[in-house]
Amino acid sequence: MAEKIPLPLANRQPEAPQSERNSGPARPNLKFQPDEAGPRPRWIRKRLTLKKEFFETQELVKKAGLNTICESGQCPNITECWSRKSLTFMILGNICTRSCGFCDVMTGRPGLVDEDEPRRVAETLAGLNLNYVVITSVDRDDLADGGALAWANTIRAIKESCPGLGLEVLTPDFKGDLENVDVVMDAGPDCFSHNIETVGALHREVRPQARYERSLAVLKHAREHGTALIKSGMMLGLGETNAQILETMEDLVAHGVEVLNLGQYLRPSARHLPVRRWVKPEDFEMFKEEGEKMGFKHIESGPLVRSSYRADLQAEEIAQKDQGAFGGCGSSFANTSDKGAAS
Repeated sequence: MAEKIPLPLANRQPEAPQSERNSGPARPNLKFQPDEAGPRPRWIRKRLTLKKEFFETQELVKKAGLNTICESGQCPNITECWSRKSLTFMILGNICTRSCGFCDVMTGRPGLVDEDEPRRVAETLAGLNLNYVVITSVDRDDLADGGALAWANTIRAIKESCPGLGLEVLTPDFKGDLENVDVVMDAGPDCFSHNIETVGALHREVRPQARYERSLAVLKHAREHGTALIKSGMMLGLGETNAQILETMEDLVAHGVEVLNLGQYLRPSARHLPVRRWVKPEDFEMFKEEGEKMGFKHIESGPLVRSSYRADLQAEEIAQKDQGAFGGCGSSFANTSDKGAAS
């Protein structure tokens, strides 16, 4: 079994009383604003198809007592992905310390760090026969290290239980503490992902507790740390211009990002930021073409694309183009059709 690094006492926070938690995302400074973009266009609508594999995945997650961003974030692709046993596990609980204007994850005071969670995640993955997995987490600004040690314990447990499994981590910014980024990177993920989410001009409104430059610094530091593939993602339709999107893409390339996911922002509820534009499919295609010219290794660009959408297929494509991009795990993708992916 992988050696488990004990969490420091500063990271063992007492569980907040239920009365101090929010039942949904808190948006204390966000007044209701009607959508400015009008009704959803036809290209946003998706046919709901439930297969037996979807219910099998649902039961697996429930039995293990684990969280997924697929559920907490109300991902529109959940039926498609879970039907092919593709999901993203969310560690460090399901209550976030931040209140981003776009996100449907609960906001409040998280409870204790579950020190058994790395083992349960690893054991669950060991029984899934996967090629690739994505792990993410809530923001834990209440912890001294932002959850970095819990991240490292989870990565090491997965690598011990599932040798050869491609492992992507989608992390918070750790409040810009690059030593905590090092803790995660030292554990050896194959792909390090951190989402810029939106253009710099909108950060104060969209991500009030984050900073555009801080996210770029985290991505650059991860790129300089080692051989892991570096990835980021953006939501479109929050009020940004095409020129701002392209400028942000150039910033990401300049800071070492190699893979980028672009998708349409979908408003989770009336308490969240309004949709200000429905980005057309042809615009998503234009961003993909421009991104390839800029030097991205891969661009996943489309209305329903999300952070971890088809992450396993991206990894396979890049591994075929650039052997060694995943630190020696490229051979994991030889038989993707026979296995699934948690993404």
